[in-house]
Amino acid sequence: MGKSTTAAMFRRLGVPVFDSDAFVHKLQVKGGRAVGAIEAAFPGTTNKDGVDRTKLAAMVLGYPNRLLVLESILHPLVHRGQKRWIQAQRRALKTLVVLDIPLLFETGSESQVHYVVVVSASAHIQRVRVLSRLGMTEEKFRNILAQQTPDRIKRRRADFVIPTGAGKRETWTRLRRLLTKLKHGKALSRRRGFERRLVNHA
Repeated sequence: MGKSTTAAMFRRLGVPVFDSDAFVHKLQVKGGRAVGAIEAAFPGTTNKDGVDRTKLAAMVLGYPNRLLVLESILHPLVHRGQKRWIQAQRRALKTLVVLDIPLLFETGSESQVHYVVVVSASAHIQRVRVLSRLGMTEEKFRNILAQQTPDRIKRRRADFVIPTGAGKRETWTRLRRLLTKLKHGKALSRRRGFERRLVNHA
């Protein structure tokens, strides 16, 4: 959908971003905190460099029960990492941060944030972007979509929607407008009680 590109734009605008995908990757490389647990749950999916993500994907994708086991290993570690990162940003006196979370609604994480920003593009653009990735196949793409909340529902549940299908300039313009609203307290959140907490933390 353009999530990584939008996250990079947030950084360019001076907003710290917690990259959940990158954090998960660190958990799975050599010495990562998730390697041992993943090998125990899925024997043969690790090697001297950590988790073999191709082998792990082949063992998990398309098997909901196995995916739940993997999530039970990774999600608690990610949540702790996010909490430590947020605390560090508060100590650095940051008043606005972004959590880049791929499965926000699916994991119930929207209850932990002040605002939800969904980046969105047409189904055609999404398909072209994903299938251009190295190693991506039609089957993998279908499995990824099956795990995700449909885009139309995410758009309804979001506080803000940033379009990414009309070019980077349009995305950049929309993002700057959004940050202006957030920084001047003109944005309303659907998450009850968070407006007061946002003021208290600012």
